[in-house]
Amino acid sequence: MMQARMQCAGAEQGSAPFRLCGSRESEMSRTSESRLRVGRCGALATALVVMCGSVLGQMPGQDKPSLPAIHVEKTEHGMQATVGAEVLDVTVCADSVIHVLAKPEKDAKEAQHPWMLDARQSCPGADFTFSADERNAHLKTAKIDVSLNQERGNLTFHSSANESLLREGDGVPRTYEPVELNGDHTYRVTDRFSPVMNEAIYGLGQHQSGMFNYRGSTVELGQNNTDVAIPLLLSSKGYGVMWNTAALTYVDNRFPLDLKFSSIAGESIDYYFLYGPEMDTIIHEYRTLTGHAPLLPKWAYGFFQSKDRYVSLDEIKEIAHRYRTDHIPLDAMVQDWFWWKTEGDPEFNNNYHDVAKDLEDLHKENVHAMISVWGLLDPKSETYRVLDEKHELIPTAHVYDASNAEARDIYWQRLPGKLQQQGWDAFWLDSAEPEEFWPHFGDAILQSRRWTIGNGAEYTNVFPFLHTLGIQDHWKAATDKKRVFLLTRSAFLGQQRVGATVWSGDVYGNYWGLSHQVPAGLNFALSGYPYWTTDIGGYWPPVDNPLPDPAFQELYARWFEFGTFCPIFRTHGHRPHNELWAFDKVEPILVDYDKLRYRLMPYIYSLAWKVTSEDYTIQRPLVMDWRTDQKTWNRGDEFMFGPALLVSPVLEADAKRRSVYLPAAEGWFDFWTGEKVKGGEEIDADAPLERMPLYVRAGSVVPMGPQIEYAEQDPAGPIEIRVYRGANGSFDLYEDSGDGYGYEHGEHAVIPLRWDDKASALTIGARQGSFPGMAEHRTFRVVLVGQGRGTGAGITAKANAELSYEGKEVRAMIR
Repeated sequence: MMQARMQCAGAEQGSAPFRLCGSRESEMSRTSESRLRVGRCGALATALVVMCGSVLGQMPGQDKPSLPAIHVEKTEHGMQATVGAEVLDVTVCADSVIHVLAKPEKDAKEAQHPWMLDARQSCPGADFTFSADERNAHLKTAKIDVSLNQERGNLTFHSSANESLLREGDGVPRTYEPVELNGDHTYRVTDRFSPVMNEAIYGLGQHQSGMFNYRGSTVELGQNNTDVAIPLLLSSKGYGVMWNTAALTYVDNRFPLDLKFSSIAGESIDYYFLYGPEMDTIIHEYRTLTGHAPLLPKWAYGFFQSKDRYVSLDEIKEIAHRYRTDHIPLDAMVQDWFWWKTEGDPEFNNNYHDVAKDLEDLHKENVHAMISVWGLLDPKSETYRVLDEKHELIPTAHVYDASNAEARDIYWQRLPGKLQQQGWDAFWLDSAEPEEFWPHFGDAILQSRRWTIGNGAEYTNVFPFLHTLGIQDHWKAATDKKRVFLLTRSAFLGQQRVGATVWSGDVYGNYWGLSHQVPAGLNFALSGYPYWTTDIGGYWPPVDNPLPDPAFQELYARWFEFGTFCPIFRTHGHRPHNELWAFDKVEPILVDYDKLRYRLMPYIYSLAWKVTSEDYTIQRPLVMDWRTDQKTWNRGDEFMFGPALLVSPVLEADAKRRSVYLPAAEGWFDFWTGEKVKGGEEIDADAPLERMPLYVRAGSVVPMGPQIEYAEQDPAGPIEIRVYRGANGSFDLYEDSGDGYGYEHGEHAVIPLRWDDKASALTIGARQGSFPGMAEHRTFRVVLVGQGRGTGAGITAKANAELSYEGKEVRAMIR
């Protein structure tokens, strides 16, 4: 309110609509006339004085200030308004996507947005109509009505059915406060919106507050270990806002009537309004703007064994071999840090011998290998020296300038490129914020630096995107035989189009840590990023060696149960041992869930194809599928894993039961018992240590494969189709070669599965497509799930029907 009071007073006292801000006035008066024009405060360049009139005007001694002149006209792609000195462009990108760009003056410089796709892809335009009267100007598409108030300059968004979605505040929404950062004159830019009473907000990356619905809170968007900045907000009302800047940003809803986006630096206010109303549609529109997610290699959906740290490839090979001899499913072993002689150079320390041969030995056991590679560089490394000589390091940050194309080339050629040639299958890009250790752990550290892309104050959050993009581009240029898989600790807008998974960082190994990862991961999914994982068991242990403690082993089991149903399945932590057999008191539970993950591989890999082909989301907070059910709005401890499975992790010590909300459906089946219960109710579910509550929606068709020990084993094996009766259902079973980029050129197959509940009939549709090595013949074992039948992770002994399939449609009555 104090800021609004200052703005109103400035506007009231000046002869023009706006006035320079306080102490900045004398400083700004020494700059050019152009800078004077943009250094105005408060209502500054917008029609932003209604708050002053409607709120402050009610206070004694305060009058409504003068309103700036507003002029609006239709343009080829939308409308443009001048509000005093401010220039406001509203562009129609699609029927459900509007781009808003507001500048304090027409000559304000353009920002760079490397995370955006080419405008021909991201903003092709759509049909619209324009109309204006004395009060409002309107842009209407087939789905959205955008209105500009001609008295104040505020924007309002409605659906085509006239449902109010979002509006800028009645007071002073768009403000530009002059600041000087890193030697540049720029602005602290802010836009204020007015959310409604019954509205929940989500997304914004990954944060550790434990909150799911961010109403009533402030979220800082600045890259840090365990904290990921993605400025995409989704609302339960069916819209999204993509705040289109890489600057350190605060999304502030502490005052529930005011939703404020504020960035520390920028030359404009730039955002995209996305309408669904369903959240899948909003995410689809977001990925259309910034890039679609590629398909990861099939092995990446299996189990990753990792710890801090294995000290040699001899140790890694020994552990991988034991997984094989004990018949415990495994797909990847991970080499964490300190394998190097000097960080930044590809030379291994003396614990490593013939790296290429050791990797070949792992591959012979059908085990893939991922290695930790950092963007931070030791000043003693040769890579650092070369980059330093070319001035392609970010000053004082010990990290290469990922916004510089030549620096990305040098980094690839000198480090990850050489490792790829040895046979490594994936890169773990740790510390991708980037972080620094001294004088303190990093928090948006690039905000005080300058790099090629510009002032770090404007671009501090973009490093992880540029870092991973450079690795992906070089990888794909080197080979099309292996799909890109990267693991990284940070992300930004557009990074889903890089073959990268984000893990939640170095979190605490306790129930506090576990319980906070679930809402963190769900909000990350609602930020448009489909692939996420966590350190099962947490990274930081409660004591140096927690393994003998039964309570820690129980925690690990509960975390492992949750991890089984994350998009990527991975254990890691700072512990002396971290293999499944190290947790001897709970090892049978861990192995059972590991085997369940692999039995679900046909289901999971088919969902991965939906991510790529339909912009789907695998790990789905309940609000995604039951958006209008307010009971889902604050449920950050349950989620759907695909369309069928409702997952309820156990997040408290010594729990034997937990409350589970089952949203409205034709019914839900207990995965472990086959018992059917009603939807639309909260139940008290059994939750013994070996059994996380898991329910399957009636009408689901769930394909489960044979018992395998790695993802690509037995691709022609029999498929058990579990049918959960009570509604019609469908599922598309996807298959391809498992690696390489042939799928992008049509080398894949889809088998449609359709269940007619009334007729009790299953149709296996004609196969669509083909790929080299495809199994022409398949056997499908159909199981109608019921009490004690078709339950748990094991193979059902007797199917209701066994169908032979040669690629042509098969329809069968199932009894």
